[in-house]
Amino acid sequence: MLRTIDLRGRVLSPAELLAVVPRAEAARDEALATAARLVDDVARRGEEALREQAARFDRVSDHVIRVPAAHLDEALRDLDPAIRAALDEAISRVRAASAAQIPAPVVTKLGAGARVTQRWQPVRRVGLYVPGGKAVYPSSVVMNVVPAQVAGVREVALASPAQSAFGGRVHPVILAAARLLGVTEVYAMGGAGAIGAFAYGVAEIGLDPVDVVTGPGNNFVASAKRAVAGRVGTDSEAGATEILVVADASARPDLVAADLVSQAEHDEQASAVLVTDSVELADAVRAALPDRVAATRHTDRVIAAFDGPQSAVVLVDDIAQATAFSNAYAPEHLELQLSDPRPEDFVNAGAVFVGPYTPVSLGDYLAGSNHVLPTGGQARYGAGLSASTFLRPQQVIEYDRAALAQVRDAIVVLADAEALPAHGEAVTARFDA
Repeated sequence: MLRTIDLRGRVLSPAELLAVVPRAEAARDEALATAARLVDDVARRGEEALREQAARFDRVSDHVIRVPAAHLDEALRDLDPAIRAALDEAISRVRAASAAQIPAPVVTKLGAGARVTQRWQPVRRVGLYVPGGKAVYPSSVVMNVVPAQVAGVREVALASPAQSAFGGRVHPVILAAARLLGVTEVYAMGGAGAIGAFAYGVAEIGLDPVDVVTGPGNNFVASAKRAVAGRVGTDSEAGATEILVVADASARPDLVAADLVSQAEHDEQASAVLVTDSVELADAVRAALPDRVAATRHTDRVIAAFDGPQSAVVLVDDIAQATAFSNAYAPEHLELQLSDPRPEDFVNAGAVFVGPYTPVSLGDYLAGSNHVLPTGGQARYGAGLSASTFLRPQQVIEYDRAALAQVRDAIVVLADAEALPAHGEAVTARFDA
């Protein structure tokens, strides 16, 4: 379990660091090709394609794709009170943190009668995806729906795979979470096909196309977002999960091991990486893993993730080299278990968890932060899901006659310089007798 990448004694350029980052590149390439075919199939054949994909991937058929209101009501009625209380708390925390992400309008006065207003408009309609293959994710309902509601989105549609164990219905806890949040448009459809359905619409089931698609999933779901990008807006490609733990000799090996296992249990393609300048810590973590892996529920899944090319123990000379490696990797989840964590130096990460009492599991549920985060190195340039995902910055320009007169000549000069004289004429026409 967990191969070793030894970077000690090496000075690596940014390009060389990127080259040594552990990734499951072959799996991602395969997922992209497959996802594109599945999306195209739904775009062309609609409901028929969705049903064929449900039979193939979810082992269900003849199910109701658009969830009736009665199913939502029933799920909330039967929800375990302890789960409902935990969801209520998560909703409250995520709502508070999401509200802080809404920018206030800003007016810039550039002179008398000249102003530009920056405002943020919500998109009209969104499609939110909640995974449902190897686990159940009511927390992802919260993480998707709450920021959209806070942003002011008017129409929210949600999709999650049909479950053979529940007669082709969406998992009841997913339905209960949706009903708790007031979502009434829910579809029993999963994987790349669900992303395609959101992007193109499926008239036979009353699904209109959306403006933005968000949500986590496996690599096929993440790749499907790439396939529909441009037709609709998307959040980051939140694919198979990643955890990078940067730790020194002060870290507790048992906690590092527990956190690596916690993310590896998601999926065989999950990435679990430890970066440390302490050989003693690395050895102690390795020693702690077998018993913890053997005792967990999803032992086989964790072992597969640890044995994959995407997981490793990385040995470095010092924390400066660890920082450089982390910033090249740009993990979805970054844990800093260091005597002097300095989170300001770790600039590329979906979310940063500082200290021994801030595990990734906290962020998955009740930190108040959002757990839909970029994977595959996209944290170098992309952000996690937030209220801003559903907002479009928009400029409103207002000039009166006198203000336009002040810049008239400069506009004409620039228009002529660009060989676009009609631009200047559109301005001077306003001052003709």
